[in-house]
Amino acid sequence: MFWRFSSFVLFQLAGGLAGWWLGHDQGALIGVAVSGLVWFAMDLWRGLRILQWLRRGDATGAPAMNGLWGEIADRTRRALRAREQQTQESQLRLQEFLAAIQASPNGVVLLDAQGRIEWCNQTAADQLGIDAQRDMLQLIGNLVRDPVFAAYYAGNDFTHDAVMQGRDSTAARPVKISVHLHPYGEGRKLLLSRDITALEQAETMRRDFVANVSHEIRTPLTVLTGFVETLQTLPLDPQDRARYLGLMAQQSSRMQTLVNDLLTLSRLEGSPLPGMSEWTPVHVLMTQCEQEGRALSGVLMPAGAKPHRLHFGAAPDSDITGSQTELLSAMSNLVSNAIRYTPPGGSIEVKWQSLPDGRAEFSVKDSGPGIAPEHLSRLTERFYRVDRSRSRETGGTGLGLAIVKHVVQRHGAELRIESTPGAGSTFCIQFPASRLRPAAALRGLSSSGAAASRPATESLQK
Repeated sequence: MFWRFSSFVLFQLAGGLAGWWLGHDQGALIGVAVSGLVWFAMDLWRGLRILQWLRRGDATGAPAMNGLWGEIADRTRRALRAREQQTQESQLRLQEFLAAIQASPNGVVLLDAQGRIEWCNQTAADQLGIDAQRDMLQLIGNLVRDPVFAAYYAGNDFTHDAVMQGRDSTAARPVKISVHLHPYGEGRKLLLSRDITALEQAETMRRDFVANVSHEIRTPLTVLTGFVETLQTLPLDPQDRARYLGLMAQQSSRMQTLVNDLLTLSRLEGSPLPGMSEWTPVHVLMTQCEQEGRALSGVLMPAGAKPHRLHFGAAPDSDITGSQTELLSAMSNLVSNAIRYTPPGGSIEVKWQSLPDGRAEFSVKDSGPGIAPEHLSRLTERFYRVDRSRSRETGGTGLGLAIVKHVVQRHGAELRIESTPGAGSTFCIQFPASRLRPAAALRGLSSSGAAASRPATESLQK
C-alpha cells in the first residue's frame, strides 16, 4: 500500500514539475492532472490484466508485477493452487469411495428426490437389470417393473426390505434379490440390493432337513409304540413275543444309526480340517473295508440267495495323510452302498490305483440297477433317495453320500459318480498327490506310522 501511495505522489510531482517548467503555474496544474490520469490508466491496465488472468482460471499464468496488484496476484495464485489441490484430493477420495462401492458384493443405487438414478454400481446393475451408463437420470420405477418392488416403493414404508425375483431367475434355478430403501438428505434415497439366493436355499434345506429327520424318526417310533402297546395288552406266545421284540430291536437300531449319522455330519461340519501329520497305510483302509463289506453282504443276503461276487484289488504299498476315521468312513460308505443296492448274485469291484499325475483313485464299481442321469447331481444331498422304499428295505438312512461328500471336501479330494440305468454304477474318490507318499521303510519305528496302523474304531455304514 505504501508503494502504491508513493508511486501516485511521485507521478503527481513529476507531472507538476514538468508542467511548471513548460507553463509556470497553469502548466503545473495541467501537469498534475495529466500525470494523475496516466497513473490511473496504468493502474487500471494492471487491474485488467489481473481480471483477465482470473477469468482464464490458470493458476500458473499469473502476470508478473509489483505493488498492490502484484501482491493480489500472488495471493490469488496461491489460493487457486490450494483450491486445485483440495479439489484433486477430494476427487481422489471420491474415486476411491466409488471404487470401494463398486467392489461391494451388494448393489448400491443413489436416487434423487424424484426417484431418478444418480449413480449405481455394477452389482446393482446386474441384479436389477439396468445399465449403469445408459439409465442415468431414469426413473427407477420405469426400469424395475417387478410388482413386489413397485408396491414396496409406492408404499413409502422402508422399515423393512422386500424380496423379489432376480433378473436371471428361472424355474430350475430361482434367484432371489433383497432390496432395501434408506431415505437421506432432502428426499433422496439410497437403495441397497443383495443376492439372497444362497440364504433362501439354505433356509429351504434347513426346513427340508428338519422335516426329513422328523419323518425318519417318526416311522420307527410308530412301529415301536405299536409293538409296545401290543406286548402290554395282548397275551402272546413266546414265538410271537420273540418276533415282535426282534422287530423292535431292528427299528431301534435304525434310529441309532440315524442319530450316529447326524452326529457324524455335525462333527464334520464343525471340526477343523484334518492336518497333514497323521499317515495311514492304504492297505489298512482297504483291509478294513473288505472285512466290513463281506460282513454286511452276509447279513443282508436272504436265505438261499446267491451271494455277491466281491472283488477287492491289491492295496499299494503307500500311505495317505488325513483323518483315518473319516477316510475309512467315506470309503466303507461307498462299499456298503454298493452292497445294499446290488441284487443277490451281482458283482462289486473295489480297487485303489495310482494315476499318472501322482494322484490316487479309490473306486467302487457295482452291477446294480444304476441311477438315472437326473438324480446324479443330487445324490450327495441329505436324505435324498432315488427309491425311498428300496432305501428303507436295505436299512439306509440317506446320509451316507452326504458324509462322503464332506470327508472328500475336507481332504481336498474329488468325488466322481458315473452310472447307467441297468448297467451299474461307479463311485470314485480321487485324492490329491499332496496327501500321498510311498510307504515308510521302517513303519514300526515311526510314531505316525504306528498310530496310523491301528484299525479304525469308528465307521458309519449306510
